[in-house]
Amino acid sequence: MANALNTTSTHSQIEPRTGLHPVLKTGALVVSAGVLMALCAHVSLPLLFTPVPLTLQTFGVIVIALTLGSRRAAVAMALYLLEGAAGLPVFSPAGLGGIAQLLGPTGGYLMAYPLAAFLAGYIFEQRGKNSTAALAGAIAAELVLFTSGTAWLMAVTATTFSKAMMLAALPYIPGEVLKVAAAMALATRWHRRKSF
Repeated sequence: MANALNTTSTHSQIEPRTGLHPVLKTGALVVSAGVLMALCAHVSLPLLFTPVPLTLQTFGVIVIALTLGSRRAAVAMALYLLEGAAGLPVFSPAGLGGIAQLLGPTGGYLMAYPLAAFLAGYIFEQRGKNSTAALAGAIAAELVLFTSGTAWLMAVTATTFSKAMMLAALPYIPGEVLKVAAAMALATRWHRRKSF
Protein backbone atom coordinates (compact mmCIF):
# COMPACT_ATOMS: atom_id res chain seq x y z
CA MET A 1 0.00 0.00 0.00
CA ALA A 2 2.83 2.38 0.92
CA ASN A 3 4.63 1.53 -2.34
CA ALA A 4 1.48 2.28 -4.33
CA LEU A 5 1.15 5.67 -2.62
CA ASN A 6 4.81 6.46 -3.31
CA THR A 7 4.41 5.49 -6.97
CA THR A 8 1.35 7.72 -7.32
CA SER A 9 3.17 10.61 -5.63
CA THR A 10 6.19 10.16 -7.92
CA HIS A 11 4.01 10.14 -11.04
CA SER A 12 2.18 13.29 -9.95
CA GLN A 13 5.52 15.07 -9.52
CA ILE A 14 6.82 14.01 -12.93
CA GLU A 15 3.72 14.69 -15.00
CA PRO A 16 3.38 18.36 -15.91
CA ARG A 17 0.22 20.12 -14.82
CA THR A 18 0.17 22.37 -17.87
CA GLY A 19 0.35 21.54 -21.55
CA LEU A 20 3.87 22.94 -22.07
CA HIS A 21 7.12 22.02 -20.34
CA PRO A 22 8.33 25.05 -18.30
CA VAL A 23 11.42 25.52 -20.50
CA LEU A 24 9.31 25.47 -23.66
CA LYS A 25 6.81 27.84 -22.10
CA THR A 26 9.60 30.27 -21.14
CA GLY A 27 11.08 30.02 -24.64
CA ALA A 28 7.71 30.71 -26.24
CA LEU A 29 7.14 33.74 -24.00
CA VAL A 30 10.62 35.15 -24.71
CA VAL A 31 10.20 34.72 -28.47
CA SER A 32 6.72 36.25 -28.32
CA ALA A 33 8.17 39.22 -26.41
CA GLY A 34 10.69 39.75 -29.20
CA VAL A 35 7.89 39.73 -31.78
CA LEU A 36 5.95 42.26 -29.71
CA MET A 37 9.01 44.51 -29.51
CA ALA A 38 9.50 44.33 -33.29
CA LEU A 39 5.85 45.31 -33.81
CA CYS A 40 6.20 48.18 -31.32
CA ALA A 41 9.36 49.36 -33.11
CA HIS A 42 7.60 49.46 -36.46
CA VAL A 43 4.91 51.76 -35.08
CA SER A 44 7.29 54.62 -35.73
CA LEU A 45 6.82 58.32 -36.40
CA PRO A 46 9.99 60.27 -37.31
CA LEU A 47 10.14 63.81 -35.95
CA LEU A 48 11.76 66.70 -37.82
CA PHE A 49 13.50 68.27 -34.82
CA THR A 50 15.19 65.14 -33.41
CA PRO A 51 16.81 61.88 -34.53
CA VAL A 52 14.68 60.03 -31.95
CA PRO A 53 11.39 58.87 -33.51
CA LEU A 54 8.15 58.29 -31.65
CA THR A 55 7.65 54.55 -31.25
CA LEU A 56 5.87 52.12 -28.94
CA GLN A 57 9.11 50.46 -27.84
CA THR A 58 9.15 51.88 -24.31
CA PHE A 59 5.58 50.59 -23.93
CA GLY A 60 6.81 47.19 -25.11
CA VAL A 61 9.66 47.10 -22.60
CA ILE A 62 7.36 47.93 -19.68
CA VAL A 63 4.50 45.61 -20.57
CA ILE A 64 6.94 42.73 -21.15
CA ALA A 65 8.66 43.41 -17.82
CA LEU A 66 5.40 43.51 -15.89
CA THR A 67 4.00 40.36 -17.49
CA LEU A 68 7.05 38.11 -17.93
CA GLY A 69 8.95 39.07 -14.78
CA SER A 70 12.45 40.43 -14.32
CA ARG A 71 14.61 37.56 -15.59
CA ARG A 72 12.57 36.46 -18.58
CA ALA A 73 12.00 40.08 -19.63
CA ALA A 74 15.73 40.86 -19.47
CA VAL A 75 16.53 37.75 -21.52
CA ALA A 76 13.84 38.69 -24.03
CA MET A 77 15.28 42.19 -24.42
CA ALA A 78 18.84 40.88 -24.79
CA LEU A 79 17.65 38.44 -27.47
CA TYR A 80 15.82 41.27 -29.22
CA LEU A 81 19.02 43.33 -29.35
CA LEU A 82 20.98 40.34 -30.70
CA GLU A 83 18.38 39.85 -33.42
CA GLY A 84 18.60 43.50 -34.37
CA ALA A 85 22.40 43.53 -34.31
CA ALA A 86 22.39 40.48 -36.59
CA GLY A 87 20.45 42.48 -39.16
CA LEU A 88 16.94 41.16 -38.63
CA PRO A 89 14.33 43.89 -39.29
CA VAL A 90 13.23 44.24 -35.66
CA PHE A 91 14.38 47.81 -34.98
CA SER A 92 12.51 50.98 -35.91
CA PRO A 93 12.60 51.59 -39.68
CA ALA A 94 13.57 55.20 -38.91
CA GLY A 95 17.13 54.03 -38.18
CA LEU A 96 19.90 52.41 -40.19
CA GLY A 97 19.29 48.92 -38.83
CA GLY A 98 21.76 46.37 -37.49
CA ILE A 99 24.74 47.37 -35.37
CA ALA A 100 24.65 50.86 -36.90
CA GLN A 101 21.34 51.44 -35.12
CA LEU A 102 22.80 50.33 -31.80
CA LEU A 103 25.69 52.77 -32.26
CA GLY A 104 23.54 55.58 -33.64
CA PRO A 105 21.65 58.37 -31.86
CA THR A 106 18.99 56.04 -30.40
CA GLY A 107 21.45 53.39 -29.27
CA GLY A 108 21.30 54.51 -25.64
CA TYR A 109 17.63 53.60 -25.43
CA LEU A 110 18.13 50.25 -27.13
CA MET A 111 21.08 49.16 -25.02
CA ALA A 112 19.18 50.03 -21.84
CA TYR A 113 16.28 47.68 -22.65
CA PRO A 114 17.56 44.62 -20.73
CA LEU A 115 18.36 46.64 -17.59
CA ALA A 116 15.12 48.62 -17.72
CA ALA A 117 13.06 45.44 -18.20
CA PHE A 118 14.83 43.65 -15.37
CA LEU A 119 14.43 46.59 -12.99
CA ALA A 120 10.73 47.12 -13.75
CA GLY A 121 9.99 43.41 -13.38
CA TYR A 122 12.04 43.11 -10.19
CA ILE A 123 10.30 46.05 -8.48
CA PHE A 124 6.91 44.71 -9.54
CA GLU A 125 7.72 41.26 -8.14
CA GLN A 126 9.20 42.53 -4.89
CA ARG A 127 6.39 44.98 -4.09
CA GLY A 128 3.49 42.56 -4.44
CA LYS A 129 2.40 42.79 -8.09
CA ASN A 130 -0.21 45.46 -7.46
CA SER A 131 -0.93 48.79 -9.18
CA THR A 132 1.50 50.72 -6.98
CA ALA A 133 4.25 48.19 -7.68
CA ALA A 134 3.50 48.35 -11.42
CA LEU A 135 3.73 52.15 -11.38
CA ALA A 136 7.00 52.09 -9.42
CA GLY A 137 8.50 49.55 -11.81
CA ALA A 138 7.35 51.47 -14.87
CA ILE A 139 8.77 54.77 -13.58
CA ALA A 140 12.09 53.09 -12.78
CA ALA A 141 12.24 51.66 -16.30
CA GLU A 142 11.44 55.05 -17.83
CA LEU A 143 14.20 56.71 -15.81
CA VAL A 144 16.74 54.12 -16.95
CA LEU A 145 15.64 54.38 -20.59
CA PHE A 146 15.62 58.16 -20.81
CA THR A 147 18.79 58.65 -18.77
CA SER A 148 20.64 56.22 -21.01
CA GLY A 149 19.06 57.60 -24.17
CA THR A 150 19.87 61.21 -23.31
CA ALA A 151 23.42 60.48 -22.18
CA TRP A 152 24.13 58.44 -25.32
CA LEU A 153 22.71 61.15 -27.58
CA MET A 154 24.92 63.72 -25.87
CA ALA A 155 27.97 61.55 -26.51
CA VAL A 156 27.12 60.74 -30.13
CA THR A 157 26.10 64.24 -31.20
CA ALA A 158 28.45 66.18 -28.89
CA THR A 159 25.56 68.34 -27.74
CA THR A 160 24.84 70.01 -24.41
CA PHE A 161 22.76 68.41 -21.68
CA SER A 162 19.87 70.88 -22.06
CA LYS A 163 19.73 70.38 -25.83
CA ALA A 164 19.92 66.60 -25.46
CA MET A 165 17.01 66.74 -23.02
CA MET A 166 14.97 68.67 -25.60
CA LEU A 167 15.87 66.17 -28.31
CA ALA A 168 15.64 62.92 -26.37
CA ALA A 169 13.42 63.27 -23.31
CA LEU A 170 11.13 66.24 -22.61
CA PRO A 171 8.92 66.11 -25.74
CA TYR A 172 8.12 62.46 -25.07
CA ILE A 173 6.82 62.78 -21.50
CA PRO A 174 3.09 63.11 -22.35
CA GLY A 175 3.24 60.04 -24.57
CA GLU A 176 5.15 58.08 -21.94
CA VAL A 177 2.42 58.78 -19.38
CA LEU A 178 -0.11 57.19 -21.73
CA LYS A 179 2.19 54.23 -22.47
CA VAL A 180 2.78 53.56 -18.78
CA ALA A 181 -0.96 53.66 -18.07
CA ALA A 182 -1.66 51.24 -20.93
CA ALA A 183 1.15 48.87 -19.89
CA MET A 184 -0.08 48.85 -16.29
CA ALA A 185 -3.65 48.10 -17.38
CA LEU A 186 -2.53 45.21 -19.58
CA ALA A 187 -0.22 43.77 -16.93
CA THR A 188 -2.90 43.98 -14.24
CA ARG A 189 -5.37 42.17 -16.49
CA TRP A 190 -2.72 39.56 -17.38
CA HIS A 191 -2.01 38.72 -13.74
CA ARG A 192 -5.69 38.76 -12.83
CA ARG A 193 -6.41 36.18 -15.53
CA LYS A 194 -3.45 34.04 -14.42
CA SER A 195 -4.82 33.95 -10.86
CA PHE A 196 -8.06 32.23 -11.94
